[in-house]
Amino acid sequence: MFFFDLLPTRRRSADMRRTGAELANLTSFQQEMNRMFEDFFRGFGLAPFREMEERMIRFAPSIDVSESSKEIKVTAELPGMEEKDISVTVEDDFLILSGEKKEEKKEEKEEYYHREMSYGSFRRVIPLTTKVETDKIKATFKKGLLMITMPKVPGAEVGKGKKIEIKAQ
Repeated sequence: MFFFDLLPTRRRSADMRRTGAELANLTSFQQEMNRMFEDFFRGFGLAPFREMEERMIRFAPSIDVSESSKEIKVTAELPGMEEKDISVTVEDDFLILSGEKKEEKKEEKEEYYHREMSYGSFRRVIPLTTKVETDKIKATFKKGLLMITMPKVPGAEVGKGKKIEIKAQ
């Protein structure tokens, strides 16, 4: 296979059936290359990809969502943040949490200086199962916990869905 065979502009309709297998081969090749780099850097006490992945996870706050017949409650863990760095909005049928996290660690001793900084933004979009009264939403922030209470619009519940039975023929 030539490089030009992988380009969409060079692909003929008869060649389209090979796309899935080619992509699977390319994906497994990428995974193998990532594993080799991880193994190489691990020997030197370095793990570039894992550390970068862990930093990305740190900026995605954990959330808990609970629902009763009258309201929806959302709790988000945002340690080290302040309320001025957080935004809460409701758009259509979604609750959107976003913000910017700035974390700085500094340690100074005689003949020793250590400083780490990490910055990043996050955005969590939570689908709402029913209409909420947007003018009555309350959000409080205390000790790194954001608590949002959203009263439901009475009688506006969205259907919970219905399981459809599949019959064999």
